[in-house]
Amino acid sequence: MKLSTFRLPDSDPETPGATLAAVVMEDDGGRATRAVELEGVIDVGDFLALPEQDRSELLEAALEAAAEDPTRIMDATALEPATLIPFPTKVFCIGLNYRNHILETGLELPEYPTVFTKFAQSLTGPTDPIEVPAEDHRLDWEGELCIVIGEPGRRIPEAEAAGHIAGYAVSNDVSVRGYQGRTTEWTQGKIWENSTPIGPWLVTPDEFPDGATITTRVNGEVMQEDSTGDLVFGPEQLVSYLSDMVTLLPGDLILTGTPAGVALGRRNDAGRRPWLKAGDVLETEIQGLGAQRNEIR
Repeated sequence: MKLSTFRLPDSDPETPGATLAAVVMEDDGGRATRAVELEGVIDVGDFLALPEQDRSELLEAALEAAAEDPTRIMDATALEPATLIPFPTKVFCIGLNYRNHILETGLELPEYPTVFTKFAQSLTGPTDPIEVPAEDHRLDWEGELCIVIGEPGRRIPEAEAAGHIAGYAVSNDVSVRGYQGRTTEWTQGKIWENSTPIGPWLVTPDEFPDGATITTRVNGEVMQEDSTGDLVFGPEQLVSYLSDMVTLLPGDLILTGTPAGVALGRRNDAGRRPWLKAGDVLETEIQGLGAQRNEIR
């Protein structure tokens, strides 16, 4: 099953809550083509906050109504996807979690996950523009698999962690490297407003293939390509580990780290790092989870 958050037609994208949640009925591999509104909920996070029985009944009612009345089926190509879960209580991020990326940095495989956080204001939609900050031009891409929490829990055993995962989504931990490098603590390079696209869909675990390919492109050129099976700490390990510290709640996000191929680890023909710049197009895609396309401004 795929769930998405769309902006209401003709709404102001700056207005919080001017969105609707929908179940995606058909897609073309990266973009929803047909969808049915989940009435009474404004985004996927709002949906996940409902009791499990209410979620099941709402989904069933929406699909039954669409089967009886095809006019309820929306042309999703005419809708603009919004931030999948705009108001999570927590956004965890994991650094250095792909073996290839760790080797790229010259470090050893970690014993424990490297954890940092973002704020809800850092999130943006899968087709929204991303600005190069006036304060720092060193903008870098970091395509990532995002875990979405569905069931709450504290001190979750790893063997039970899968039951707390609602699904997965595409994300990109776009980083402001100059600020990130000012200290050994990374937060200031990671929390810039409207810099982290999430979506276009939440895909339930039963539809997410093992070892799915994650790909990041800049202006059509592949910069990152790896298997999500290369993660040092997998989804169940991360959910269990983070829940030791704090209760995970429905809609909480865990960005699981990025593969090798970031701008920080590259040099162009002039010997400079190819930071993202105005006019670039950043595309992030994960097999089975859809694709993002963000213009850099």
